[in-house]
Amino acid sequence: MNKDNILLELNKIRKEYPGVLALDDLSLSFREGEVHAICGENGAVKSTLIKTVTGAIRPTSGEMIYAGEVVDHQSPIASMNAGISCIYQEFNLISELTVAENVFFGREIMKNGFIDYAAMQEKTREILVDLGVDIDPKQQVKELTVGFQQIVEIAKALSQNVRILIMDEPSAPLTNNELEYLFKIVKKLKSQNVTVIYISHRLEEVFELADRVSIIRDGQYISTLEIKDTNRDELIHLMVGRELGNDFPEDSCEKGDVALKVENLTTSLLKDISFDVRKGEILGLAGLVGAGRTETARAVFGADPIEKGTITLLGKEVVIKNPGDAINKGIGLIPEDRKQHGILAQLSIKKNISFSSLGTFARGLLINSKKETELTRGMKDKLRIKAPTLDVPVSSLSGGNQQKVVLSKALMTDSDVLFFDEPTRGIDVGAKQEIYRLMRDLAAEGKAIVMISSEMPELIGMSDRIMVLCEGELVKELAPEEYSQEIILEYASGGSNNEIARS
Repeated sequence: MNKDNILLELNKIRKEYPGVLALDDLSLSFREGEVHAICGENGAVKSTLIKTVTGAIRPTSGEMIYAGEVVDHQSPIASMNAGISCIYQEFNLISELTVAENVFFGREIMKNGFIDYAAMQEKTREILVDLGVDIDPKQQVKELTVGFQQIVEIAKALSQNVRILIMDEPSAPLTNNELEYLFKIVKKLKSQNVTVIYISHRLEEVFELADRVSIIRDGQYISTLEIKDTNRDELIHLMVGRELGNDFPEDSCEKGDVALKVENLTTSLLKDISFDVRKGEILGLAGLVGAGRTETARAVFGADPIEKGTITLLGKEVVIKNPGDAINKGIGLIPEDRKQHGILAQLSIKKNISFSSLGTFARGLLINSKKETELTRGMKDKLRIKAPTLDVPVSSLSGGNQQKVVLSKALMTDSDVLFFDEPTRGIDVGAKQEIYRLMRDLAAEGKAIVMISSEMPELIGMSDRIMVLCEGELVKELAPEEYSQEIILEYASGGSNNEIARS
């Protein structure tokens, strides 16, 4: 790779909104055929940078030079035609259409005035074979896993002779097997001289894939480093602009009485799940995708019907009919999918945070706005949600700050038991530590926490005990002295030791 072969250059890009400076004279360049990672805390306006490059937003000032020419009057369509494509966290696919129809959507191959489906399927098959994946071009997208849907997005970009492919948090929804596919494809794209701009909070991926990494903070360019010349600690320091302590806070609180006891919980997907969690304890739920971790939380929370089983809360057996009933009884849930189940995107931060605890602010049929503002502002400050005011819509926030809003909403209910389902997905390393500290503080206050996580270091570093699920069954309980990634994966993958665990 020629170090001087600059394909894309941003010069003093500035983007201002009323009362907000999003991009602050940011300058950055990308070489042809490199994997260039972009890292920064949530709220560092990485999304604004992406939309500037793709033409989705127009900068207030500055210039963009692509393939040696200054780009003017840019639009998303013009960018795609020029060879710049982006795969966003929320895919731009039509689930009812086939793979081939999605790949060529809006650019259908025509023959004698009709769509040539056979030609589109053949060209799609050629692209997929070149990527090393076996996906039927005739298959509907809705039938694919998230990982394969992402590959369809990549195929769509390659069908347009892409020169720059931007990938925004591509690994966030993927399983370990799907992640291996992603890594192979990124490396193959690089070998084909495609420039990959890779945005991720997962630093292990940055060191696995990237040639260079650029850090932005609060809309400002901080530094660009050759990946071979840097390390994790340096990147974290540049990202957060402050020293961080240990990854996981120490557990110093006493464990109290059993707060939640679940016995023989059975649903259409779960088989006789039994566990308990004490006041002051963080119980980890481990397992592969589809093991039943999220389904366990949803069943206890009243979101999914229970066929049999009992739930005992603070020593009293309870029947939970629906999520509202669970909240009223003192059980809170931070859901895995914040977009679908966690936020009301078009409402303000204030309305989102207060949504599940409106009774706290009500005087008859009226809302005490002053009290609502006071309490929600306190929660915004406590979780360091980056936003100019409480009144901006949650849709305008970065993914990590949206996650903090979801956490705030659950905490406002002052629940005795809290389920955290993938609490740090899509959150930067600095914000992760804030969430970990918050969880330990809640435990110290006597809250009982059940944490579901796909990140092994997080499970091992935060859990007082770990329960491993496999195919809807609880197969093993692990004490801290038994923790290791290998042991957890052995039980989670249905290894031979599971028979011992069930006995």
